[in-house]
Parts: sequence; structure tokens; C-alpha cells
Amino acid sequence: MDPISERLRARHPQRIDLSLDRMKVLCAALGDPQHKLPPVVHVAGTNGKGSTVAFIRAIAEAAGLRVHAYTSPHLVRFNERIRLNGRLIGDAALNDILDRIEALDVEATVFESTTAAAFVAMSETRADLAIVEVGLGGVLDATNVIERPLLSVIAPVDLDHAEFLGTSLRGVAAEKAGILKPGARGLIARQSEEAMAVIEAAARAVHAPLTVMGVDFDAWAERGGMAFQDQERFLDLPAPALVGPHQIANAGLAIAVALELDLPETAIAEGLRTVRWPARLQRLTAGPHGEAARAADAELWLDGGHNPHAARALAEALAERQAKAPRPLALIVGMLANKDAGGFFEALKMSGAAIFTVPFEGAAAEPEALAAVARGHGLGATACASVDEALERALRLGAGRVAICGSLYLAGEVLGAARETWPD
Repeated sequence: MDPISERLRARHPQRIDLSLDRMKVLCAALGDPQHKLPPVVHVAGTNGKGSTVAFIRAIAEAAGLRVHAYTSPHLVRFNERIRLNGRLIGDAALNDILDRIEALDVEATVFESTTAAAFVAMSETRADLAIVEVGLGGVLDATNVIERPLLSVIAPVDLDHAEFLGTSLRGVAAEKAGILKPGARGLIARQSEEAMAVIEAAARAVHAPLTVMGVDFDAWAERGGMAFQDQERFLDLPAPALVGPHQIANAGLAIAVALELDLPETAIAEGLRTVRWPARLQRLTAGPHGEAARAADAELWLDGGHNPHAARALAEALAERQAKAPRPLALIVGMLANKDAGGFFEALKMSGAAIFTVPFEGAAAEPEALAAVARGHGLGATACASVDEALERALRLGAGRVAICGSLYLAGEVLGAARETWPD
């Protein structure tokens, strides 16, 4: 664990307690930095919100804007969560801000403290734009003390974090729609009919105008690139650097944001080409795992998706790749014990992949129990003691395409294995 994460875990409660009361008290004690940010694009959603943030940031930076970003969770180092003008916050600056927060003696959870730290850092460093990703839900998420965003963005809504958000899609959509604010335009990804009805009702209640994918704009793959169309223009664009059909949709949502920000088409195209977002169908060629795969002439991919919706996106991306260049497929899967493993494997059952289940540090599902769930969904599965063992077995059995997936925590351990694969 990196030193900043160790410090936070030692000094703040680990619980997740969705409430804005403590956050408001903490921010007030810090001089309400959330009201002193550059213009804010606030991003919520179940899946794709991190990728959407990455696309928006890449496009805005390609346009020459100075951009802050706050995202979660991190993969290897806590500093990944806070970008100031395109660079990860330094340890000294972050520790100084945490000193100031802890000197207040205000009770706050880890996420509340880190969100407040991000707001302080972003308010004290000049920039043209701040992109803020919701941590969990929306209505009571610590980031929702932002009262006047420039734009509110809602990526695809689905079920996840049931212990906090429940098992009703309508209820989850209502939580996400809580970031919509009076007068701030909401840009909405393509949603199920049920979720969209809730979002529209929430928008009407606060008088937030909406721009909706599939109604006001759309994006699709075309001739090796992608196309975007709204009611005023058609853009012929390069394929996004992030892999998978679902990234076309995420890119489309980000393009709609970019056009609201009046960014030029040249910056949009450059942002699509240069965007980076680790552990989202990331091709690994470096580090011990990447080198092992290369030595066996196999592809190795890393994906942090951890719920059924993300598994469906992974399955679609792998199927597309398998159709173009078939190879024996293996999945190395580790998941948190509280995730819907059955739904995850159900989404992947037609892949024909050999499954190898693995543990990781923290509240991970036991590999044998996870393998049993996979077998229950018609997949051949073997429990392994580590990613190293699972990868060695998969390669020895002839896998030519391997994806390590199921958890961002697992992805972080894989990337953290070598300095050359740490996110920048």
C-alpha cells in the first residue's frame, strides 16, 4: 500500500456512510473550496464514467485548456485520484493539504477527506476546467456539495453497490440523477427506458435541460473510425484509443460535452487518438505479466470491470476481437466477495473462455468459491493461488488471448508489480 493510502486508512474511518452533512461541515471549515473551483463538469454513472472523464480531459487538453480531474478509485498510488493541470498531485502538496484537514479535528470518512483534499488542491491551482467523478451514487456522494456545475453528465446506469444503492434500477437512477442541478445542462448517455424516465423526472424537478444520447445526438463505429452526429453537425472521427465497442458510446458522450464547451473538431479528434485510461481493456506488454505473455506469443489484456454490465461490455469487446483474429481465450478472474459473480459469469458464458480464479489483497472472494460460481454458469474454471500461477497455467494450456478481469483492485495489483506499468 502506498504511503498516502496508509496515512488515510490510519486516521479516518473506513466505512462508507452516504451523507452530505459531514462533508458540508468539513468544507465549511476549509473555506468552502468546492465553491472556488474552475468551471466543473460533474460525472456520475454506473459504468463508463471514468472512461468518459478520460475522454473529456484528453479532448480539453488537446484544445489547450488547463484541466483538473478528480477520479476514484486509484490503481497503484493514491495520487492518481487528483490531477492538477494534467499532472498527478505530488506527495508533498497532498500531505500538506491532509495536514490542514486533520488539524481541523472534523470527523470524516476516507472518501470525504480525500474529496475535500481534491477540492482544496483544485481551488488553489488555476485552471480552465475541473472534471469531477462521483464516487458512489450521486445524491449523497461527497462530491455532490458542488452546487453550480457547468455541466452534469450521467454515464450508463445499471445495478452495482447493491448494499448502498439497492437492487432497484429506478432507485439507482434516482441516486445518479441527484447530481442534476438547476440551470446546468445534463448530458445523458443512452439508458434503459426505466432509468431514463427517472432521470427525466429529476431534470424536470430542478429545471435542468437535458441532451440525451439516442435522441439529441449519437455515435457509432464506422469504417475503422467513429462517427458522431447531433442536430447541427456530422463528425467523421478516428477510432478511440480505448478499446471496445462500449468506448464508442463513452467517447460519444464526451464529444457531446466537448461541443457544449465549444471545443474544436481538431481537438476532439486528437483527444480520441491520445486518450489513456489504465485497466480498461488495457493491452499489457510490459512488466512481468506482459513479458510472460509476449514470450508465449499471446495477447494479455487488463480490465477492471466488476459488475454484470461491465462484463457484458468485456464480452462484446472480446467477441469482436475473436471474430477478427480467433485465438484460444482464457480469463483470469478475481472479484470482491460482495459483487455479483453470478451475473458477471453469466455475461461471459458464451465466450468459450477457460476461467482461472485468483485472490488479491483485501475482501476478495475465495478462488474456489468463485470457480464454483463460474462452473454453475457452464464455464470450465480452475482455482489458482495467484495471478502468476493462473497466467502460467493459461499459457501452458495454449491460450493465445488472456484477459485479467473482475476487479480494479486486482488490476491495481497487476499494474503495481513493476514501476514501468504504474499509471502516470
